[in-house]
Amino acid sequence: MGRLNVNLCGIELDNPVIPASGTFGYGYEYAELYDINCLGTFSFKGTTKDPRFGNPTPRIAECTAGMINAVGLQNPGVENVISQELPKLKQCFHKPVMANVSGFSVEDYAYTCEQLDKEEQVGWLEVNVSCPNVHGGGMSFGTDPKAAAEVTAAVRKVTKKPLLIKLSPNVTDIVSIAKACEDAGADGISLINTMLGMRIDLRTKKPIIANKMGGFSGSAIFPVAVRMVYQVANAVKVPVVGMGGVTTAEDVVEMMLAGATAVEVGAANLINPYACRDIIADLPRVMDAYGINTLSEIIGGAK
Repeated sequence: MGRLNVNLCGIELDNPVIPASGTFGYGYEYAELYDINCLGTFSFKGTTKDPRFGNPTPRIAECTAGMINAVGLQNPGVENVISQELPKLKQCFHKPVMANVSGFSVEDYAYTCEQLDKEEQVGWLEVNVSCPNVHGGGMSFGTDPKAAAEVTAAVRKVTKKPLLIKLSPNVTDIVSIAKACEDAGADGISLINTMLGMRIDLRTKKPIIANKMGGFSGSAIFPVAVRMVYQVANAVKVPVVGMGGVTTAEDVVEMMLAGATAVEVGAANLINPYACRDIIADLPRVMDAYGINTLSEIIGGAK
């Protein structure tokens, strides 16, 4: 086992760095720039049961130390992902990939996960419960422990692969939601998803994004992410995948000290497409600077 190796839900990773869903497409786009097999793995674009065009434009707004997006889960649907995207990915990525799944009903989640569970290249299912529950008044599944547990239990019944539940930070008590997911059968917890943000154009005096509000990501949210990862990692027994504003190798180490077994990198990929490659290359230097022999030994080390 090398210095950078970690074990995520029974699957060995060469390193803990994982491009986050929505910032890395289906992988082959970045494979044109560098050998993406240097990654621990990556979480591919959020996939739903049916194809989605996404939200109206404009969908992106820049802000200090981050960005706001309201893409709206644009994707070709699970059948097209399996028949078209995964075969293309297999040509350039030779490790298990993380399948990110979204849905608007419990049945949606279960159906999509059941289909992806059959795919050999899918190593983990990362279920995003930040979506609005169309049968529950539009409130996000991830804002209520009972609703999050219901999704977790439904997916657990139809899948054998490791199941990670990705949580929203837009809640008052993320720990209770994480514990509810663990009790319902989750093998791990991913956090945090984007925070809720907004920008207004001073010239038009109207919101910049057509959807008015969107997901706020980037380095500005890193301290919030570290705090939430620390809280959840100290409350559950399953592994935690940490994310939110990670931009450097130092950030990866800090997130792991907070309790993350692996670390996802999101908005940084949109600024610098080589971000994950560069972070991985820089990890040994940072480890040497802080007297760290192996990354696996520091997980949850900040007590």
